[in-house]
Amino acid sequence: MLTYNSYLAIDELLDLQRPRSEPEEHDELLFIIIHQTYELWFKQLRHELAFLSERLDQDDLPRAFHTLKRILKIMKTLVSQVDILETMTPLEFDSFRDRLESASGFQSYQFRVIEFLLGHKRPEPLEFQPLNSLGRQLLEEAYRTPSLWRVFLGLLHRAGHTLPPDLLQQPVTEANQSSKDVQEALLQVYRQDHQLAELCELLVDLDEGLQEWRYRHVKMVQRTIGSKMGSGGSSGAEYLMKTLFRPVFPDLWDIRSRLEKP
Repeated sequence: MLTYNSYLAIDELLDLQRPRSEPEEHDELLFIIIHQTYELWFKQLRHELAFLSERLDQDDLPRAFHTLKRILKIMKTLVSQVDILETMTPLEFDSFRDRLESASGFQSYQFRVIEFLLGHKRPEPLEFQPLNSLGRQLLEEAYRTPSLWRVFLGLLHRAGHTLPPDLLQQPVTEANQSSKDVQEALLQVYRQDHQLAELCELLVDLDEGLQEWRYRHVKMVQRTIGSKMGSGGSSGAEYLMKTLFRPVFPDLWDIRSRLEKP
């Protein structure tokens, strides 16, 4: 008989938190649960982003709007979880930090997949995942999948907004780049197409949410370890700061100063 316990695999789920400190440090369980929860939300984001691209590709704007709004709620949840992690003091983290050995959040292949799905593509993250591993497989698939931005540009094109053919025919592995032609099309969207302009604003919300999460992550790391080297040999907060304020949809930000009433 199916039960709540068996449907959600609760017994297996509760067995996945395995602190390595001996005797067990009180805060290590919190650290594990927070990061496992992040990975579960990353899985859901991958699921929602794939569905969002599918809906946009089918010109199904009502479902696309609904899905995008759900994604934004998840992003808010990711940011708010940092508040919980920040209840752990530097001394409490240091009590088990050496047990992490070479493990680092930098190795989260699901977060890199999300970056790829949004359009922040580059080959380097592939090199950090072993050949034939699940992480490598998911990254390679996302690398060769049209990004959300590319799908959105296709939607604009079908709606009659002028975009250069060479832009629409670029390899799907290309990262999002600023484009004056795209910006001109976006300006026309904002002036003439209320529904697509609203979609643009939701994409700005998504981009801002990702940047907000990056900022909170940086401040959490600074608060916890200061300028120390990060786990797994990374440069810690120094590396994370380089990722700040880099939008994944740069054209939507570049046009802000040109949006004026006629």
